[in-house]
Amino acid sequence: MAYLSMGEAHRRITEYLNRFSDAVTSQDGPSLKPLLAVSSNSPHLLSLADSLNIFQDASRLIKQSDKYSQIGDILLPLLRSLQSFRIGRFVDAYIAFEKSSNAFLQEFRNWELAWAMEVVYVIAYEIRVLAERADRELASSGKIPEKLKGAGSFLMKVFGALAGKGPKRVGALYVTCQLFKVYFKLGTVHLCRSVIRSIETARIFDFEEFPIRDKVTYMYYTGRLEVFNENFLAADQKLTYALKHCNPQSEANIRMILKYLVPVKLSIGVLPTKWLLEKYNLVEYTDVVHALKRGDLRLLRHALQEHEDRFLRSGVYLVLEKLELQVYQRLVKKIYIIQKQRDPSKAHQVKLEVIVKALKWLEMDMDVDEVECIMAILIYKNLMKGYFAHKSKVVVLSGGGEMFTFSYSKLLFILAFFALGNKKDNTVPYNMSCESSLLGWEWGCHVGVSKVSPLAGVGMEREAEPVKIVEIYASVPVIMEMFWFSAEG
Repeated sequence: MAYLSMGEAHRRITEYLNRFSDAVTSQDGPSLKPLLAVSSNSPHLLSLADSLNIFQDASRLIKQSDKYSQIGDILLPLLRSLQSFRIGRFVDAYIAFEKSSNAFLQEFRNWELAWAMEVVYVIAYEIRVLAERADRELASSGKIPEKLKGAGSFLMKVFGALAGKGPKRVGALYVTCQLFKVYFKLGTVHLCRSVIRSIETARIFDFEEFPIRDKVTYMYYTGRLEVFNENFLAADQKLTYALKHCNPQSEANIRMILKYLVPVKLSIGVLPTKWLLEKYNLVEYTDVVHALKRGDLRLLRHALQEHEDRFLRSGVYLVLEKLELQVYQRLVKKIYIIQKQRDPSKAHQVKLEVIVKALKWLEMDMDVDEVECIMAILIYKNLMKGYFAHKSKVVVLSGGGEMFTFSYSKLLFILAFFALGNKKDNTVPYNMSCESSLLGWEWGCHVGVSKVSPLAGVGMEREAEPVKIVEIYASVPVIMEMFWFSAEG
């Protein structure tokens, strides 16, 4: 740091105080918000912090001037926070900033207009960031980290100040997203429910009036919550919304969304393309996808073991572990296809010992009783249609090409294809027995129903012809440029 005279330090402090006061008086939010960005490391604030370390009597300047005295409760702790942050005392910086923010919030409640919304955004962000740094400092000194919890309590007060019928309510979703970040960091995600209820059920909020950046962040975190609760259809809807509306230039944010959307899609039987995984550096899912395609249980377990730490940190390990049922389903499907080529009349009768041999070839040691149990689960979970001939140890698959079912979400996709089918330049898939792709995703299991009617799967369909293993891909408009059709199988 270059030498700084007492006079220059005094001038810089006075200049900052004048800028702050003028911005409040003129209700100039854009000019005020950078003055509170303590952690931004802006050159102006850094030089101000250096000046405060030299000129130790800034409080006197504030108390002696009528211009500053009305906002002195905001300014005095704010200057202490800047000074403490500069010398690396983050606990002191957080405590002072929280005091300053409480004083600002009290003034903000009295202002009818929403001119200071951008300032509130900065305060909500800074209180979280400073709390995280303060907790790291406390943990390093052997003390209990508690500041982030305090930041969550403060943010709830900010949320309460915004949850009115006036123009300030537009900022409620941004504060909600900051609360989500706090709760996820603390591992107290159950606290998100009350805030979510306020946003989604309160009549004062209209979700569409919120800024798109806040809606994307909100959908990302609520989608993650649905993943943890294993509500995969709801998670798919929320995370897909976040992905669709995310800035296509923000590849880091897209990757964050895909880290959770990929396991969700896999769970409902939709596979990502190789291009998607490579572009966004999600190669840890490559072997998982291959295992699902091949029915290779050994490969799935190897992939989970190899990337265990990464999947555990993301919180998706248990989700991926449950994909074993889909791998078993795919394995039985392959056995069915092989048997159909040899003897079509008995293809639907799969001996359990054949499945045992296939698993042994994959170095999976299981006896007939274990396999029978797994087949029972597949039938119970509606992943496979059929019944047991227990005496002869045979699983009998239902005929008509429908023994391997697909999830409700994929049915909705197929119905959407039919809805597009009468439009120009679109074709209808009559025999979808391939891994077709939509927006970078592939169908995960073979449908194999010939000439499906628009009401297929809901009680009405045409008479099925013999199953044909034919690859026919649907042509639909690409909604997002980042995803492409793939002919991978």
